[in-house]
Order: sequence, then C-alpha cells, then structure tokens
Amino acid sequence: MAGHSAWKNIKHRKAAVDAKRGKIWSKLSRAIIVAAKQGGGDLRFNATLRLAVDEAKAANMPRDTIEKAIKKGSGETGGEQFEAVRYEGYAPGGVAVIAECLTSNVNRTAPEIRMAFDKAGGNLGVPGSVAFSFVQKGVLLVGGVTAGEDRVMEIALEAGADDVAPADGAWQVTCPPAQLAAVRDAFEGQGLAPEESQIMWLPLTTVVVGADDAQKVARLVEALEEHDDVQKVYTNADMPE
Repeated sequence: MAGHSAWKNIKHRKAAVDAKRGKIWSKLSRAIIVAAKQGGGDLRFNATLRLAVDEAKAANMPRDTIEKAIKKGSGETGGEQFEAVRYEGYAPGGVAVIAECLTSNVNRTAPEIRMAFDKAGGNLGVPGSVAFSFVQKGVLLVGGVTAGEDRVMEIALEAGADDVAPADGAWQVTCPPAQLAAVRDAFEGQGLAPEESQIMWLPLTTVVVGADDAQKVARLVEALEEHDDVQKVYTNADMPE
C-alpha cells in the first residue's frame, strides 16, 4: 500500500460540501446514531462514536445536532432504526466498488443500489465479491509542512501503526482499525493533529482505467454518493486527472 494515496480519488467531494451540506449532515447523523447505539453515548469509551463526531465537526455540523443524534442512538429519544449494509460490485473497466450504507429499509435500498450500478454499465455482486481485493485500515493524514518523515514514522510506529507514506504534500499513516484512536491521540499529543482520520477500505491493487471508463466510474461513484443511504464509496480505480 505504500505510495498509494487513499485520499487521491475523494478530494473532489470536499468542493461539494457547501452545496450538499444538508445531505452530508443527515448522513453523518446516521453514523453517530448507529455508533451510539452500538457502543453507548460516551465518547471516552466509544472510539467509533468519537470518529463519527469528529467527522461531523469537520463538516461544521452544529453541536446541538450532534448531541441530538447521540441521544437518539443512546435511546434517550425516539427515532428511526438504522442498520449497516455493505454493497459490492464492479464498475466499467473491471473497477471494484464498495458502498457502505446505513439504511432503515434494506428492501428499498438494495434495488436502488442495483439500479445505480446497472445505469452506469456496472454489475452489483454478492457480499464478498470484491472485498477480497481490499483491506480495511485506519487511515490518517498528517500535515507534511510541520513534520518530517522521521518524526512522523517514530510517532506512528510507537502508537501501533503499520505504514507511513507520502500523500500529496502530507503523510498518510495506516494502522489496524482498532488502533486508529490510539494513533490519532499519539499525534495530537505531539501537537500534530491529523487533518483527516477514518476507517477506510484500501485497495490491495489498483486498476488503471482509460478516459471513457473513468467517466463511467465517476458517474457511478457520484450516483452512489448522492443516495441518501450511502455513507462512503471506495474503488480500486486509478483514474486520470
């Protein structure tokens, strides 16, 4: 995985944050609700919830909205019940695609995701059909301006990380998902708060796609990301700028 930037193909999402803020907040609220339901509402003892809240804060979600979502997940207030579902398939060009969803109605979501794949010229597969070509990792992006490679490597390895690689002027640190909170805390303790920290599906190998297929893959990813139930989309595409 060294040298492969997990952030390369998702940068375009940042530019659309303002235009889609309401939808993004809705998705982040779901993530908070599910995390609080599974591990309780105390951020000190629920690393998954803390990650969800941090991501919500990064998207400028209001504090009271975050607190309401935590209360819903903790059972303090009523609300819809969501479950995590992962859909896997192939986009044009043989590109593997993973879509992580939080849905209150699988019978509605599944056919809609299948339709998105069909319209883009792809194929929705069965669970596990593409996940074997990815590995789930905790991934952090540490600014490269304030820290050299030796220092980043030292902090990362002492905290239990697996790898450090350059990523567009910063450092991409990967670790086992269970170690993400500890690695992030280690960097924060050294005054190097990560710019990003997420649990992601990283491709073990990438597929180089031409311009035509790249456009089709991009359309599929966009259609999936627009779906209310889809939280995150991952591909193994190496697409031209």
